[in-house]
Amino acid sequence: MSDAKLKKDLIDGTLYDPQKRPRFNEIASFMRAPVAESLDGVDIGLIGVPFDGGTSFKPGARLGPRGIRQQSCLMRTRNHSSGIAPFEICNIFDLGDVYLEKMYNIEDAHRCIEHYYREICARNIMPLTVGGDHSITYPIFKSLAKDGPIGMVHIDAHTDTWDSLYGSKFFHGAPFRRAVEDGLLDPRRTIQIGIRGSEHSGTPNYSLECGMRVIFIDEFDELGVDGVLQEVRRVVGDGKTYVSFDVDGLDPAFAPGTGTPESGGISMREALRLIKGLRGLNLIGGDVVEVAPDLDPSGMTALNAATLMFEMLCVLADARANR
Repeated sequence: MSDAKLKKDLIDGTLYDPQKRPRFNEIASFMRAPVAESLDGVDIGLIGVPFDGGTSFKPGARLGPRGIRQQSCLMRTRNHSSGIAPFEICNIFDLGDVYLEKMYNIEDAHRCIEHYYREICARNIMPLTVGGDHSITYPIFKSLAKDGPIGMVHIDAHTDTWDSLYGSKFFHGAPFRRAVEDGLLDPRRTIQIGIRGSEHSGTPNYSLECGMRVIFIDEFDELGVDGVLQEVRRVVGDGKTYVSFDVDGLDPAFAPGTGTPESGGISMREALRLIKGLRGLNLIGGDVVEVAPDLDPSGMTALNAATLMFEMLCVLADARANR
């Protein structure tokens, strides 16, 4: 951590470290990470994108970053299973939320997101993003994939490769179709895990026809987590890879606070094993999306999303540190 990022405590003059304070203290930040005063010296940026203008059913994911920040105060600083201590091996800061100057138009909002992530990528900062709805991943890809198409590990109930809905080609059900069309996402290095439920006619076909590896929930059960991870490594190889986790990939028992829940999904234990198993891949960023905290007064969805985010941070930090 660079000296520019450290503040002096106003009381005793010691170095300021919010992770050593009581969890109920301080302004809420992702995992009690220090809030960046500048982008200098940042290895991994924890970023909120409070946008849900692309939702097709229940809104509320715009409050996802705020809800997850609140629940993420319970995260530890070391992963007891993998032994990874992300804050010890990388400079990790909460970079705040993307400011959406024009949030009432999807394409304008996406331009704001793209512009923000261009600066992040120009500074070689690895982004770990909290949405927001899943449409935000498309403009993020526009910055991350500037040097060529990337691969993706995508955990979700839906393929998100629709064409258009209600006159929009940029809603949350279409980001990965747009990304393939624009040459940002390599479909043959993309694996979609946990797909189920009632899909719009033709959407799984697009994923399959363009070369994506789709693991429907029935096959997930047959393969088990270890078998799925073997497929992940076979598909993405050693190329640049992004991880995108829509919380509706979880069974609603673990994530009721989301706009389009689908019964019969992945458990939290399975999800954590999946993410942990991505260690060693050439990871360049990730996101956790579609948390709508007000749809779950218990706070469990946001807590589980924060837990997934921490697990993702561990494998991202390990990838960044070993570059």
